[in-house]
Amino acid sequence: MSHEVLEFDVISDRLIEKAERDGAETMWDRKVAMKAPCGFGEKGVCCRHCSMGPCRISPVAGKGAQRGLCGATADTIVARNFARTVAGGAAAHSDHGRDIAHVLYMASEDGNYKVKDVGKLMNLAAEWGVETDGRDTYDIAREVAEIALMEFGKPFGTLRFLERAPEPRKEIWKELGLEARAIDKEIATIMHSTHIGCASDPESILEMTMRASLADGWGGSMIGTELSDILYGTPTARGTEANLGVIEENMVNILLHGHDPSFSEMVVLAAEDPELIQMAKDAGAEGINLVGMCCTGNEVTMRHGVRIAGNFYQQELAVITGAIEAVIVDVQCIFPALAKLADCYHTKFISTSPKAKIDGSIYIEFNEEHALETTKKIVKEAIENYKNRDRSKVYIPQEKNKAVVGYSVETIIQHLDKVVNSHVDEFNTVKPLADVIWAGVIRGAAGVVGCNNPKVKHDKSHITIIKELIKNDIIVVVTGCAAQAAAKAGLLTMEAKELCGRGLKEVCERVGIPPVLHMGSCVDISRILDLVSRVAKLKGLDNSDLPVVGVAPEWMSEKAVAIGTYVVTSGIDTFLGVTPQVTGSERFTDMLTNTIEDKVGAKFFFEEDPNACVEKIIDRIEEKRAKLGI
Repeated sequence: MSHEVLEFDVISDRLIEKAERDGAETMWDRKVAMKAPCGFGEKGVCCRHCSMGPCRISPVAGKGAQRGLCGATADTIVARNFARTVAGGAAAHSDHGRDIAHVLYMASEDGNYKVKDVGKLMNLAAEWGVETDGRDTYDIAREVAEIALMEFGKPFGTLRFLERAPEPRKEIWKELGLEARAIDKEIATIMHSTHIGCASDPESILEMTMRASLADGWGGSMIGTELSDILYGTPTARGTEANLGVIEENMVNILLHGHDPSFSEMVVLAAEDPELIQMAKDAGAEGINLVGMCCTGNEVTMRHGVRIAGNFYQQELAVITGAIEAVIVDVQCIFPALAKLADCYHTKFISTSPKAKIDGSIYIEFNEEHALETTKKIVKEAIENYKNRDRSKVYIPQEKNKAVVGYSVETIIQHLDKVVNSHVDEFNTVKPLADVIWAGVIRGAAGVVGCNNPKVKHDKSHITIIKELIKNDIIVVVTGCAAQAAAKAGLLTMEAKELCGRGLKEVCERVGIPPVLHMGSCVDISRILDLVSRVAKLKGLDNSDLPVVGVAPEWMSEKAVAIGTYVVTSGIDTFLGVTPQVTGSERFTDMLTNTIEDKVGAKFFFEEDPNACVEKIIDRIEEKRAKLGI
């Protein structure tokens, strides 16, 4: 086997070398075996939507086919492919939200699932016009859940959460016909319209793509975030640790990986069960060590402080330590390769969702009606496997860093309230945040989000960009695997303020926050939309007026494309560190990176060099500041 020199992450280097010695295959081995990627696919000019093809359009005029068999041009094919990518991402996030709504509907005082944040339930009920006086909490919860479920398939109207946007943004959406209707309708519309013989106009395809993306950000994702907070508690700031050093040599190690908090919450409860802890001790271990990976890791760390083993690219590396008794997964971002890799060690690879059955895994279906019973059974599988660990194959890197996680919008506002000492109306608002931006103490804000991608050195772009931004007095909020990259690098601590410019450092000291704020999993980018919109509404502005940007330095999934599209459609410039597969159409690329701004006040930037990306971000923020007279 061979692999690329990774350089940036010495932990990964050592574990990949271990994998070679153990005869275990990794993502980097497969990347080498793959050789050069398909040039047509890389540019987005391959169409396989019917069986007349696949049709490959030459990106070079006069060389090769310029139209598909049906007559579709490169512009049409690229637009269709982009649209279907957004539809796939919106479907994944929105199905997540739908599942949470079903769990809220079944919540009860004596059940596995309970309402933990009654205040947030009551606030959402009031927002949606649900009567609360004299009613039982769970009656209210069921009605709220029913309304949320109707957002997926209601026959008329537009999504309720669109009302949270600033008035100028709502007017833009209305004027352009971008108001998202039922979530499932928008996804189905894209799939229909990109079928052979339907839409070929790239402009119209992009418009329906933008509308579907809003059904994700202001629909399925926001529903998932809001209802998860109601069920499992709104995150508050708490300490944790991050990186593979959180794996313990003398404990039953369980890696929790995926995205579904309804599942992960129950695994946390099961791992805390005194009988199971004693069972682990009877097996010779010191206890049960639950560690998180990817967005499930974010969900359980921000609500319980469960330590973070790593982000997307480290899922194989955790197994290669030889110290993981079980990898337990639900949905999204899970390597099918984990099944074969687990066979190289004693690790049990357990899948739990009918939406993500994985060939070669041990399948134990998770059923919400028997949630705790099922997760106890799964944890027992891990405990019973402890005796099978081959100590000669164990290598656990010791590197790890402390982190503070769990900065929901509510928690950020609570911290801001601590520094307000004037008029009572300034409490419980984002006014202090707006004030320090308008005073020039900080220059702006950036949401750094997204995955890892083997096209770039993992985490390097995340960390380079975040460090440069805070050095230039730009506060950073993070979600998903970018959040975990920041945690591993020690950037989610108060000590990280020493890396900041003078203004941001002063804000961190006064407010008592790190310069990089962990806001949750990838669906929780809806929290960022909420936070930005609150600042815009406070100032009577649109999101596009604010010195705020979105950045996805290492994105790789369809969900990330859906996210980037709804962020831009919400008026926030978005910088991508991996160029999307659209460059086979100059027209469509120009639409994304140029003319879309004429419609929604924001656009995409493609910049693969992290240092050049920071320069462009700062230029854009300064441009917005100048227009505001800051």
